[in-house]
Formats: sequence, structure tokens, C-alpha cells
Amino acid sequence: MTTAASAGCYNCYTPPPCTTCYQQQYVQPQYRTVDETVMVSPGSVVAHRAPAQYRTVMVPQTVMVAPPSVQYERIPPQYATRQRVEMVQPGYSYYAPVQMGCASCGY
Repeated sequence: MTTAASAGCYNCYTPPPCTTCYQQQYVQPQYRTVDETVMVSPGSVVAHRAPAQYRTVMVPQTVMVAPPSVQYERIPPQYATRQRVEMVQPGYSYYAPVQMGCASCGY
């Protein structure tokens, strides 16, 4: 003669979680890949100095042809794309009812 507990019925008398009524299920953690833009080097400004230029026009006269100057070169920042993996949802386990029919009650 089978009892309700041995038949896999919902009237199980085994302390929870009853292995004939419930089975442990595990859900894997969920991950995703994220692309993010990062700065490799910041932008900068470089000064290029040029001295004054002189030329002899007539003996003994020397005149300035071009004054001293500074030209600025702007260097833009450098960026790169980096990939990283992040967890969206951690893994977890739960107990799900076993899909078995009961021999005595039909459930």
C-alpha cells in the first residue's frame, strides 16, 4: 500500500523541502558585455616659438624682417573603446514542484 508521501502527492509528510514533491532548480547568472569609451590621453597645447629674423639690408644696417612669434598646436584628446563584462543578474536556486501524478488522488 502506498502512502501519499511515497506516491509524490501534495499531502507529503516529509519535512520541507520534500524531494518527492519539490526539486531544486538553478538559474545561471546573466552577464552582458558593455562597450565604454575611455580617454587614453588628454588633449594638450604645444607652443612652438620662433625667434626674430634679421637681415642686413645695407651695410652696416640690420633690420628686423619678422618679429619673434609663438604658434600654438592644439592636440586633441585620444579615446579608445574598452569592453568589460558585468553581471546583470546573479544566479539563484529555487524549489519547483515535481510534475508527477499522485496514484491515489490524481493530482
